[in-house]
Amino acid sequence: MKMLVNVTFPIEPFNTMVKKGTAGEIIGRVIDDINPESIYFTDQDGHRGAVMVVEISKAVDIPSISEPWFLNFEASCEFKIALTSDDLMQSNLTKLAEKWKVVEMN
Repeated sequence: MKMLVNVTFPIEPFNTMVKKGTAGEIIGRVIDDINPESIYFTDQDGHRGAVMVVEISKAVDIPSISEPWFLNFEASCEFKIALTSDDLMQSNLTKLAEKWKVVEMN
């Protein structure tokens, strides 16, 4: 299943790593290991951050994605399931609507 992963880097140790010249090399190694479908660097609540799209086949895959960020940058990671339009169409919303129809009160 596709997951959106929001990564937030705290100011430290990232600033120190940038000054030492190690931040870019470590980010490159992490990206090579995780091999996301896509990754974009942006801000997250005023901090450096990244948003990745990854494919996960089972829950035990999550640590292999989060631990490199945790261990190298003391970053936080937030995982969200991402449905494609095809996934949404296969969910049978009409059947769910019928099952959970709310009876309106007058």
